[in-house]
Order: sequence, then C-alpha cells, then structure tokens
Amino acid sequence: MRWTAVVCTTLIAACANSPPPVDNPSAPGSFRAPVDERREARALEEAEADCAKQGKHAVARRAEGETLYDCVDK
Repeated sequence: MRWTAVVCTTLIAACANSPPPVDNPSAPGSFRAPVDERREARALEEAEADCAKQGKHAVARRAEGETLYDCVDK
C-alpha cells in the first residue's frame, strides 16, 4: 500500500512538471523554434517589400498550417 502511494505521488509530480502538449504552434505562449521565427520574420519582410513596390502592404493569414501573405491597399 505504501509503495502504491509513493509511485502515484511520483507519477503525479512528473506529470505536473511536464511541458504542455503543443497542438497549435501559432498559439500565444507555445514553443516555436527560433529558426522558425526568423524564417517567418524574413518572409514577412520580403512580402512587405514586394507589396510596397505595388503601393500596398502585406497582411498575413494562416491556411493549412502555412503562413501566406496577401497585398492589400493601405
């Protein structure tokens, strides 16, 4: 009986200290690799530059797990 209590307490403590599951990488506070963040920032910069040539600005949207950029009027 005592061993069961020790094992259960250990298991509960291990689960309480584990990181949360990441099911939505774009959710605030979720873990994102720094490489992904830099890649997405660079893509936004490129989209802004391309849209600026047309006199527009870039707007980001998510579709099927990818970030897409559209040019819209200012």
